[in-house]
Amino acid sequence: MTRLQAAQTPDGHRLEVSQVLSVPADDAWDVLVDTAQWPEWIPLVTGVESTDRRIESGTSGRVQVSGVWVPFRITDCSRSDRRWSWRVTRVPVATHRVEALSADRCRVVFELPLHAVGSVPLSLRALESLESVLEGE
Repeated sequence: MTRLQAAQTPDGHRLEVSQVLSVPADDAWDVLVDTAQWPEWIPLVTGVESTDRRIESGTSGRVQVSGVWVPFRITDCSRSDRRWSWRVTRVPVATHRVEALSADRCRVVFELPLHAVGSVPLSLRALESLESVLEGE
């Protein structure tokens, strides 16, 4: 089930785009933080160069979008909360989090700043792609 709602998050008011997946939370988290897998589920990203394959706070690099390389930086990454945020070209683009619902179900949430309302369709596609990647493993 995919859901879009406005919510109060630790970063303030955000739009939340989420989907319940039939996979353990740790499996979803592992794909979200693995930069080598970003092109498989982030719709516009076709390449990634990163200081770390598995992100952590401070990881930086660049992503290829429509043939153009743009810089990114992970501004916060908490494995215990399964939550990470990033900026692309110094602009906050999203926070991603994974919530365990049961041993084999989780909810993946993309928190979008209000200025990024145009990213909702891309986020919905990303969640569908993420689900396909996880089902294929």
